[in-house]
Amino acid sequence: MNGRMTERLVKIGARLGIAAGLLLFPMMGGGATAATQAEALQAPAEANRYVENDAAREAEQDARDREQAKKEANADRQDRMQDLYDTGREALDDGQYGQAAKKFQELAQMNGSQKDAALYWLAYAENKQGKRDAALSTIGDLKKAYPQSRWTKDADALAMEIRQNSGTKPNPDAVGDEELKLLALQGLMNSDPSKAVPLIEKVLNGSASPAVKSKALFVLAQSGTPQASDILGRVALGKSNPELQRKAVEYLGIFGGEHSEKTLAEVYNTTTDEGIKRAVLKSYMISGNKQNLFNAAESEKNEELKREAIKQLGLVGGESELEQLYNAESSVEVRREILQAFFLAGDSRRLVQAAKTEKDPELRRAAIKNLGLVGGHEASDALQLIYQKETDRSLKEEVLNAYFLEGNSAALVAIAKSEKDPELRKKAVEKLSLIGDKTATDYMMEILQK
Repeated sequence: MNGRMTERLVKIGARLGIAAGLLLFPMMGGGATAATQAEALQAPAEANRYVENDAAREAEQDARDREQAKKEANADRQDRMQDLYDTGREALDDGQYGQAAKKFQELAQMNGSQKDAALYWLAYAENKQGKRDAALSTIGDLKKAYPQSRWTKDADALAMEIRQNSGTKPNPDAVGDEELKLLALQGLMNSDPSKAVPLIEKVLNGSASPAVKSKALFVLAQSGTPQASDILGRVALGKSNPELQRKAVEYLGIFGGEHSEKTLAEVYNTTTDEGIKRAVLKSYMISGNKQNLFNAAESEKNEELKREAIKQLGLVGGESELEQLYNAESSVEVRREILQAFFLAGDSRRLVQAAKTEKDPELRRAAIKNLGLVGGHEASDALQLIYQKETDRSLKEEVLNAYFLEGNSAALVAIAKSEKDPELRKKAVEKLSLIGDKTATDYMMEILQK
């Protein structure tokens, strides 16, 4: 065996992680040089280093994947809790009190930041079903667990109402009466706001149903008078119960204006309630306030809120603001969120730039994935170029996944036909089998006919 072949086998053995150098001794004969024999003896060490380095890379990747999965699971949990709250409130507004009670019971059992709100609305729903003892018991649980909660004032009012009405029959005309009062208030607001506004404020501070208070607040928000704006601002700043505060923040975003923007900024800077801060960020998005979203994304210390601000900035189309954040940010997790926001903004140009030039492989993968989501000719052309030039298998696989996400069966067929690596060809065919359009089906038939 010549020296060149020996050296090649030694190196292959090292890459494969076996002691190939030792196995070569019987094959070397008298023609083996001392240097080659020495290399053969070093092969096991090289192999071990290769395996150890590969294992270290895999361990680091697994750790990153676990951390990312943990954050995604937490985000999913937050979304689930918000969904339970929203659907529970909708059920209350629709008079489906049994369904509402189930939603708020589940939300309370999740022991999240909205548990005190869940207990209040559970008691409210139980009372509406005639389960007065259960409602009073739930109120007791709320006050015991959260004595400082902003819901305790409303809970005390509800408990007083339950005890006062104990033994009385429900009045089916009450809802109709409330609706008539709202219509009257709306009419009065149109004709004489100075008289309507104090009456609406009285409704907001009284014992009307949540649905009526919410509608009364909406009527107030539509007014636009200085007096109405002051009341709406006080509610938004937390001078009422948290439910009305969220509604007030929402209406400030919908109706906009300089006064509303200042009030929202004050709410964000003064509240400690993460849910209210999220509501403010959403209102910034609704009103198209890129600057305040940028400020929040730049200065917010809470990572979840920072990510939310970045997402809303993407939804409002703040591409230049996102680019500033991306260039200044050092956290890989936050930069990944910004790449996702570029997708939400439909900014394929900046995604292409990150996919081509980003040094961190995780961020390159995220950029490539989002190119698949954003689609279009620019994204497809960039993916093709990346695949042709890339040597990292995992990034090539991410390009295949991006082609799948954009439904680009033609690109996948081209790779399946030209790719020399059998594993990558197999991955391409797997993606084609999931797309199932005519181009993919024709290629499957072509494979079967060979």
